[in-house]
Amino acid sequence: MILDIIITSLINGSTYALLAIGFSLIFGVARIVNIAHTAFYMVAAYCIYFVTYNMGYHPIVGMLIAVPVVTLLGMITYWIFIAPIREHEAAVLIGTIALAIALQEVMLLIFSGAYRSVPALMPGFFTIFGVKVFYQQLITFIAALVILGALRLLLMKTRLGLAIRSTAQDREVANLMGMNESRVALYTVGISIALAGFTGAVVVPLTIVEPFMWLHPLIM
Repeated sequence: MILDIIITSLINGSTYALLAIGFSLIFGVARIVNIAHTAFYMVAAYCIYFVTYNMGYHPIVGMLIAVPVVTLLGMITYWIFIAPIREHEAAVLIGTIALAIALQEVMLLIFSGAYRSVPALMPGFFTIFGVKVFYQQLITFIAALVILGALRLLLMKTRLGLAIRSTAQDREVANLMGMNESRVALYTVGISIALAGFTGAVVVPLTIVEPFMWLHPLIM
C-alpha cells in the first residue's frame, strides 16, 4: 500500500511540477497570474484525442501536433488579450479567468461533456514487491523528468534563459542591459504554455479527458 502511494505520488508530483513551473515562469517574468494556464493543458489533451480518434493517427502524432498548436494559441491569446492590460493586475486576473472559461466552453461545445480517453502508448504492466506499475506510468514519469531537465538546461545554459532569469529578478535592470522585456515576456509565455501542453501530452493516456479537467490541478 505504501509503495503504491509513493509511485502514484511520484507520477502526480512530476506532472504537477511541470504545470507549477510554467505557472511560476509567467508570474516571475510577466508578473501576471495566469488562471488560464491549466486550461491550455486541457486543450492539449483534447487536441491529442481529436488527432487520435477523429483523424486516425497514433497518439504520439497527436502529441507532436498538440504541443506547438497549444503553444501558438497561448502566445496569440497573450499578445492580443493579456499584453495590453498586463500592468493592471485585477484586469489580468479577470481576463485569464474569462479565457479559461471560454476555452472550457469551446471544448464543451465541440466534444460535449462526455468522458473521453486516449490509449496508452505502451500497454501492460510490471510488478515491484507485489505492486502493479503500468508501463504508461513509467513513461509519463520519465518524460516529465526529461522535460524538466531540458527546461533547466534552457534556463541555465542559453542566452534566452539568461534573459528570462534577469527579467524575473529585475525588469528595469534587464531593460538597461539591452534586453527587450516585452519580447522576453512573450517567449516566456510560450515556454510556459508549452509546458502545459507537454503536461497534457504525458498525462492524457492516464486520465479522463473532459472540459473541467483544467480545474483539478489549479485547485491542487
